[in-house]
Formats: sequence, C-alpha cells, structure tokens
Amino acid sequence: MSEVTYYVALPLVAADDGIAAGEAVECFNPSAVVMKADALSRRPGHVGAVAFSRTGDPATGDFGDATVMRKFGEVPDDLSAL
Repeated sequence: MSEVTYYVALPLVAADDGIAAGEAVECFNPSAVVMKADALSRRPGHVGAVAFSRTGDPATGDFGDATVMRKFGEVPDDLSAL
C-alpha cells in the first residue's frame, strides 16, 4: 500500500498538572487543518491547539514523526509529553 498523509488538529486543555491533549480532529488538507486548529484554540476551555501532519503506511502502521504546521495559543515547546 502507498503512503498517506494525515492532517490533524489537536486542541489543548488546561489540566491539574499543566496542559493536556483534547480530542484530535482529522482534516482533509493543510489549509483545513490550520483553520480548524485556529478555531479549536478559541473554544471555551481550550488553551491552545496544534495543526500537524503525519505520513506513513496505514497497512503496516509504519509512520514517520509528526510535523508541526502551526501552533495557536499556549502550546508547550515539548509536545512529546502530551
């Protein structure tokens, strides 16, 4: 199977121990994911959002690292802890 790229908007919410990831939203293209992340960052209860993409082969589960496209609001420098 060929590689595919997923575009994901990930909202960030305040948690007792800092910031936590909210429910991710898959989008169809780079423009849509940036607009969605911007909108999610402005929702009540959200402190920020990240638009990112990830490319790989869904048949094998082999995916590369996520590429951050844009950050909105309060986003930690180290996203690996989310």
